[in-house]
Amino acid sequence: MIRMLAIILGFQLAGEVISRSLDLPLPGPVAGLIGLVGACILRPRLADAIRPTATGLLSHLSLFFVPAGVGIVAHLDLLRTHGIGLAVAVMASTVLAIAAGALAFTAVARLTGTEEPQALKDQGRE
Repeated sequence: MIRMLAIILGFQLAGEVISRSLDLPLPGPVAGLIGLVGACILRPRLADAIRPTATGLLSHLSLFFVPAGVGIVAHLDLLRTHGIGLAVAVMASTVLAIAAGALAFTAVARLTGTEEPQALKDQGRE
């Protein structure tokens, strides 16, 4: 398990180094994950070896929310003062992000011509 954790963290470190050295607009862990996926595709035995460790990590993923919970408790006075504004900002940005994603998807579908004709009939646009 320690060897597999070292491999996973090694890919994360490599991604961080690549992301920072090439000044990529991509977080290092994401670049490392892309490298890990590529390595698992090229070497399926690596994927089989990493699978139990990765499954174990994912089963305890909720532990990563502990620091956020501690931060909320530590800043309760700030939340009392600005909580409503923060909640409105989070909700509004979520709605805007979903709308932007839907509009981008629709625009790309139109540009590439991959809209389904049946879906257009159902919406009355054909």
